[in-house]
Amino acid sequence: MKMTSRPRRATPANWCGARSRLLIVGCGDVARRALPWLARRIRVLALVRSDAAAADLRPLGVRCVRADLDERRSLLRVAALASRVWHFAPPPNSGSATDPRSRALVNALARAGRVRRLCYISTSGVYGDCGGALVPESRPLRPASARGKRRVDAERAVRTLARRGVAVSILRAPGIYGPDRLPLERLQRGDPVLQTDDDVHTNHIDAGDLARLAWAALHRARGGRTFNASDDTRLKMADYFDRVADAFALPRPPRVTRAEAAQKLSPMTLSFMGESRVLDNRRMKRELRVRLARPDVNAVLAAALNSPSTTS
Repeated sequence: MKMTSRPRRATPANWCGARSRLLIVGCGDVARRALPWLARRIRVLALVRSDAAAADLRPLGVRCVRADLDERRSLLRVAALASRVWHFAPPPNSGSATDPRSRALVNALARAGRVRRLCYISTSGVYGDCGGALVPESRPLRPASARGKRRVDAERAVRTLARRGVAVSILRAPGIYGPDRLPLERLQRGDPVLQTDDDVHTNHIDAGDLARLAWAALHRARGGRTFNASDDTRLKMADYFDRVADAFALPRPPRVTRAEAAQKLSPMTLSFMGESRVLDNRRMKRELRVRLARPDVNAVLAAALNSPSTTS
């Protein structure tokens, strides 16, 4: 699946037939990386909340539809526009352990009755801390953070569409990185990482590869399937930061105890340092059959070092 082709500019005559359309809910960085090749394969619509967002997306071959996940009535106008949906929008950053945005979208899609396939990008945080164990998709969900609990609620919400005959697939993504999504500013600030005895296993997926997996899920995933969308890197978090620092000739971050880290880092950053797991990605490889363009951190760093935007 090549991603180097130029997108085709959409015209009004292109937008007929819900079966040939993909609706993107949450057209952020991951989805935008897919647009150059996606717009050549299917008619793309995106939910937007502002004229500025629409002006940014239209040149990429996207038809924009104004709606807001926080305003349920606005969703009625978009729910019947496409038979396939990418749901990449995150839950609210605060509030209860539920995701009202996903529930509003699901209710609108269910009422319209047009969607046939939906892919939702969740997070590996739904597993909670696994003590560094290898984690398959069948592992019970035990999120410790409110952020993880809201994602569990979102997964439950989208699964209810199966009762309407919708083939739902869920990608549980870990940390999303890429040649232009590396922790260089954090390294330049000298933020600490955990010492070896306190350190945790971390997992990543390249942003462009995540988009490719979401596309494959719409076509190849059996309804109701969940996938750990992770690459083949097997590193602890501090070792990952060391690898990035070495690649860019930056000082390695200082290693501190967990107690010292609690005095220097934000609660959000600390929450990621409190969970350790190694995602089992064998189901993803076997069923989605996508060869990752950047299958590990070495490939991501090589691409970054060859990019003028990260080396200038």
